[in-house]
Amino acid sequence: MDLGISGRKAIVCAASKGLGRASAMSLGREGVELVINSRTAADLEATAADIRKDSGATVTTVACDITTAEGQAKVLAACPNPDILVNNAGGPPPGDFRDWDRDDWIAAVDANMLTPIFLIKATVDGMIERKFGRIVNITSASVKSPIEILGLSNGARAGLTGFVAGLARKTVRHNVTINGLLPGPFDTDRLRTNIRAAAEKAGRDYDELFAERASANPAGRVGTAYEFGEACAFLCGAHAGFMTGQNLVMDGGAFNSSQ
Repeated sequence: MDLGISGRKAIVCAASKGLGRASAMSLGREGVELVINSRTAADLEATAADIRKDSGATVTTVACDITTAEGQAKVLAACPNPDILVNNAGGPPPGDFRDWDRDDWIAAVDANMLTPIFLIKATVDGMIERKFGRIVNITSASVKSPIEILGLSNGARAGLTGFVAGLARKTVRHNVTINGLLPGPFDTDRLRTNIRAAAEKAGRDYDELFAERASANPAGRVGTAYEFGEACAFLCGAHAGFMTGQNLVMDGGAFNSSQ
């Protein structure tokens, strides 16, 4: 299926690894010109090289911390008029809310709520003027089914979701959509790190616990980054213009709801 976005320009945040990387790879295969960022230059350049090899896409790298004003300015200087914006940032650490102070909460809100909002603010009016825009916020299935130890993420990402719910209904008449893509368990470094920590804490074998967690999912497995990237690319496509303000859960059926 041709998504109709060849030649469009996209910013993909936190794209050196995991789901951000997969999303950039999929957009590259659709002929999108990419500006990708992450904090680690070596990983970012390796990803850019892989994308170019895979699809021949034009890729510009910006090594920076996207959660800072300076980082956002660098990315926007490299792509001031994107047609597509994929917001993504690593989630805050798990823990007990009793151990978090104000600085912990501010960092979580900065990364997972305010950074996407400021990037939307900087780009959405240009999209409206050009009558095309696709914004995808990579958040978490915990927005719909909160995870107790991920309170920082639950709170910050839910704040972003609430903000977008109103704005997305204002922009869609201009062919500018804003949607959330909510991953559950995907085979990424973050998932493996969390399971490894849980295994060590419980005195369990890592491989055994990973297999146990995967088999407990209704799908009987964890998701692949490729699956996620293709879904993200679809939401960014020209044919997805009638879908906005939605939060699509990709979790293999783990979230049990008829809604």
